[in-house]
Amino acid sequence: MPFTGSLEEIQANIISGKSSCLSIVYSFLENIETHRNLNAFVAVYAEESIARAREIDNKFKSGKQGRLAGLVVGLKDLIAYENHELNASSKILSGYKSLYSATAVEKLLAEDAIIIGRQNCDEFGMGSANENSAHGITRNGLNPDRVAGGSSGGSAVAVQMGMCSVSLGTDTGGSVRQPAAFCGVIGLKPTYGRISRRGLVAYASSFDTIGIISNYLEDNEAVMEVIAGKDPLDSTSSNKAYTRLSKSTEAPLRFCYFKETIDSLGESQAKIYTNQFEQLSQAGHHVEAISFPLQDYLVPAYYLLTMAEASSNLSRYDGVRYGLREESAASYQELFGKSRSAGFGDEVKRRILLGTFVLSSGYYDAYVTKAQKVRKQIREATEKILQDYDFIISPTTPTPAFEIGKQRANPTEVYLEDIFTVHASLTGLPAISIPIKEKIDNLPLGIHVSTGEFMENRLYEAGKLIVELNS
Repeated sequence: MPFTGSLEEIQANIISGKSSCLSIVYSFLENIETHRNLNAFVAVYAEESIARAREIDNKFKSGKQGRLAGLVVGLKDLIAYENHELNASSKILSGYKSLYSATAVEKLLAEDAIIIGRQNCDEFGMGSANENSAHGITRNGLNPDRVAGGSSGGSAVAVQMGMCSVSLGTDTGGSVRQPAAFCGVIGLKPTYGRISRRGLVAYASSFDTIGIISNYLEDNEAVMEVIAGKDPLDSTSSNKAYTRLSKSTEAPLRFCYFKETIDSLGESQAKIYTNQFEQLSQAGHHVEAISFPLQDYLVPAYYLLTMAEASSNLSRYDGVRYGLREESAASYQELFGKSRSAGFGDEVKRRILLGTFVLSSGYYDAYVTKAQKVRKQIREATEKILQDYDFIISPTTPTPAFEIGKQRANPTEVYLEDIFTVHASLTGLPAISIPIKEKIDNLPLGIHVSTGEFMENRLYEAGKLIVELNS
């Protein structure tokens, strides 16, 4: 049987002698093997995690264990772990081993977390289905004919199916929250700058964040408490310390949702979320529908800016410095072209080409400058809303997990999967996806909550409320 239980339960069982880190790791390794068909992991650190489990069991015996002792964590294949392979699920980085660990990983290890393996994802984080990976498709554990979501699909499935307790994913426009919703687990995107990006393979640097996927809110917050904070090696990281709420807010919470969001849903799904909002109201909280006139600009602004940044960030993969190198090239120019053509997948090529186009002379002002202005307007409008409300709520996704291959032929449909999650990404605000009890075709749905910057502790408070209403 796969091991289940929150970190608090894990540690209590180890201290009482009912369990051990070693038995927990063995249970997870067994479950990873059982679910190999889902393709959630691209590398499993079996011997390493077993050795570390023994080491941490000894720490428990001496009472010197760290805050995350007993927590087994998986890492998305975009997060560096020293002396371990890092591919970004791309052929262009085939065989590359990281020379250092991400700051977030260093902090996990310092508190005695156990890293069990590297998880599949869309290439360079570009995708909403985990179908764009050099390692192959990740399948949803609840229905293997359905996508896991992306780009952190392997990370979400690993938590969903009990292959680890927590996964570190990455979220640029919804890549933690969307797969979390598709897999029926919890996914948090922090405020931009809350968690250091050092050691995170860049896709779009002004959007990229490391996020946390878990089954339990308390585990999610325990990891947040450890990995948040200033990093002198990341100039974009904030020096604001993360602190838990000492007690829940006694006053009714104020929620708003956008009319345009509910109007865009199918009838059955709109009814599900309307019922969720009504439950919040019946529980004594204030819930109000408002209009957000900038809704139609969210996805275009997001993709224009992220593609432009991707074009710049991915220019370093040239076949010279590291990664795939096409030896048949007769010149440097040909080496660049052949290496990049062979190394990048179709979706990454598409975004590089579009990003290069909008950055080119004569088009930059028409596209990128305008998108930056729209981003600023969206941020200002959102800050104004959050002066009157504590939280903005919505569905996490416009549909439940769709069939594998269904949307691959139409990139626009795939891009629209991010329609409810990119708002928090454009504004840099924190957001969380919480699973709800209602399902469509027996597939999970998530409710999405965002709030003011560096107020993740309030998100966990709202998350606990939604979990209780759906229990």
